[in-house]
Amino acid sequence: MSGFLSRRLFLGASVLSGLPGVARAAPARVFRVALVMTSSIADGGWNHLAFLGLRQARDDLGVHVAYAENVAQAEITEVTRGYADDGYDLILGHGFQFGSAFIEICQEYPHQQFFVTSYAPAGEAAANVRFIDLAYYDLAFDTGALAALISAGGGVAFIGGQDNPAQKRVMQTFQDGARAARPGMLATGIITGDYNNASRGREAVESLVAKGVDVIWHTSDVTGLGVLQGAQVAGIKAIGCYTDQSSMAPAAVATSTVLQLAWMVHTVIADTLAQAAPTGGEWKPALEQLWAYDWKGQMFNPALVSAPMQAGFATFRHDEHAGLYPRPAQGDTP
Repeated sequence: MSGFLSRRLFLGASVLSGLPGVARAAPARVFRVALVMTSSIADGGWNHLAFLGLRQARDDLGVHVAYAENVAQAEITEVTRGYADDGYDLILGHGFQFGSAFIEICQEYPHQQFFVTSYAPAGEAAANVRFIDLAYYDLAFDTGALAALISAGGGVAFIGGQDNPAQKRVMQTFQDGARAARPGMLATGIITGDYNNASRGREAVESLVAKGVDVIWHTSDVTGLGVLQGAQVAGIKAIGCYTDQSSMAPAAVATSTVLQLAWMVHTVIADTLAQAAPTGGEWKPALEQLWAYDWKGQMFNPALVSAPMQAGFATFRHDEHAGLYPRPAQGDTP
């Protein structure tokens, strides 16, 4: 981070072009992109993938990039305005927390672009803020069904991060999918209230195991690392999220819901650079563009997901596409 002076240093901000071994940008004006995150790029998932997309855009497109990690929600406005005042052309806010803040801030910077990696807040819009529907609810329904089908019958659960409408709806839709696949099955969950606390993840697992749960899915970043560790200690199955998390709990991870987040970040930057991205609105890629089940290059861990279980899930998805188990509409929020 040599030579980088910024009001955001205390927040863990950095400029990729200033990292060791990376050539500094030429003095000529280049397109500038900043990524703001509320957690660490070392979380093995949500933030790490966004960072990889940012780094790839730097290498492929020649843009100047910077990032701030571990930004508290109360500091989002200050950090974002700092990058906007510094003249960054595109500022990406990574998560639900940035929606309303960006809607407010963007009015002060009409010639700069903002992007939130979450759905658009209901009833709010701006010409220079774009959002994305990450098909979380479609994914949650399918993953609830998968969890139910690989359970020994004790029950399944979701563990979420921040207590917000998106996480609550993901939990509810996960439960709906589980009950669709196995009517009457225990389907429950816990919203921990924190994306960045592994101990809370472990505590949530202990609470759920006491209720008989034997399969857990998380979408909770660093907290989710604790979920995976807790599942392995408890001897139950877990479904990772955002990246293939099999290495984090080898005896527990049955598969992971892998998000093509690096592709998304790279695409947003490339489209904005080329002025191909529409101003405002919500981008809605297909579920299959965004997500895949992955365990070391295949869909499932064969030691935890038997061939009959895999066949049962394939049949469920076939029937679902035939209309027997309708998914919730993308973007539908509480």
